[in-house]
Amino acid sequence: MDTCDTTACQSAREIFKELEEMYDEHNLYFQTIGSVLEAADALNVPQRLKLMLTQPKNEIMVHCPVEMDDGTWKLLKAYRVQHNNVLGPYKGGIRYHPEVKLDEVKTLALLMTMKCALARLPFGGAKGALRINPRDFSKDELMRVTRRMTSALGDNIGPDYDIPAPDVGTNAQVMAWMADTYINFAESSSKVIARGVVTGKPLEFGGSAGREKATGQGLVYVLDALLPGMGIELDKVTCSLIGYGNVGSWTARLLQERGTTLRAVLDHTGAILNTSGIDAEALAAHVLATGGIKGFAGADAVDEVTFYSTPVDLFIPAALEQMVDLEHAERMQCKVLVEGANAPTTPHAERYLLDKGVEVLPAILCNAGGVTVSYFEWKQNRQSETWDEEVVDELLKKTMTRSAERVLKMSQRLDCNMRIASYASAIEHIDNVYELRGVFP
Repeated sequence: MDTCDTTACQSAREIFKELEEMYDEHNLYFQTIGSVLEAADALNVPQRLKLMLTQPKNEIMVHCPVEMDDGTWKLLKAYRVQHNNVLGPYKGGIRYHPEVKLDEVKTLALLMTMKCALARLPFGGAKGALRINPRDFSKDELMRVTRRMTSALGDNIGPDYDIPAPDVGTNAQVMAWMADTYINFAESSSKVIARGVVTGKPLEFGGSAGREKATGQGLVYVLDALLPGMGIELDKVTCSLIGYGNVGSWTARLLQERGTTLRAVLDHTGAILNTSGIDAEALAAHVLATGGIKGFAGADAVDEVTFYSTPVDLFIPAALEQMVDLEHAERMQCKVLVEGANAPTTPHAERYLLDKGVEVLPAILCNAGGVTVSYFEWKQNRQSETWDEEVVDELLKKTMTRSAERVLKMSQRLDCNMRIASYASAIEHIDNVYELRGVFP
């Protein structure tokens, strides 16, 4: 695994030494907090803020015994990490994945703090995970697993305290089960707003119009705001995608509507290539029917090396963390790397791409559309309202455009790359709120 930048490492080492903890530069969480602290140093914020951002407020772990369809039992581990709530209730997705680890969840919670602050949403950052492979469970088993986990988390989540949402391996159905379980435990006086305990719910059960496509739609709005300044026209570009789940497929379909040509896609089943263009809608239907891109008739199967080496204007990782390492970056031929996933690029890979002249648009800017529309859903639930999709899209575009402008302005102010600028804009906002509120007691 790549190591972090010398300046970032040094700042992080000093902080963790003060906390009497061992700093590990090979760990994803330490790499991420290293970049955050580099931005904090560029702003010269108080030491207290750096200390508070360095570790989450709460790290919750529960074990959930669940009966399977065949009568056997499994004991499943779940995490909920609540990083910071100075801006408002904790907010962040919950993923179902067999290889999830605590430091991964800590990293994602930290990024949610940054993401909400950058978008100026009234939320703090959190993240959750259940260590399972959802493909190995029946629908009834997933329901029991979800209900058990929700009840185990208890008062650690709530519409005024911590609001989960979908992530990798979860969807609107899982959110419906979580909300229903929570409502059944809620006091009668709070049942009206109790369904707001999670966002990303089905439209029929308090979800928001536009939520399913929100992350992809927000990413397109960021490109609308930033690409013209790079001399790139969206209707004339080519792109590659890692991942064809919710974020990847919606990004591809929305970009296709704008005239962008999708050349190559990689997911857990393999890689495909068609330099003349892959039909994003047809591929989405194929993935829905088969579970992956493998076997899609509209493109040729290729190996991973060919995928990463395919020349494109936009390279969009929209799957899991650290999918673009230095080895991959050395093969890539793109003008802009657009982070649809959280932390998909390793520090060495990013430095290599930046030195090569590739612009890197950071995740906390590019994929903030999901949490933004989650905020709209939460607000609708609290006000017992339902907004039209046109209203949601208009508000989302305004939020994403303003966030992009903040990052661009900060990058010019600090003469830094977009990632440091995005963190700096978020940190400056958090610092201002701490100055106003103080630190209790």
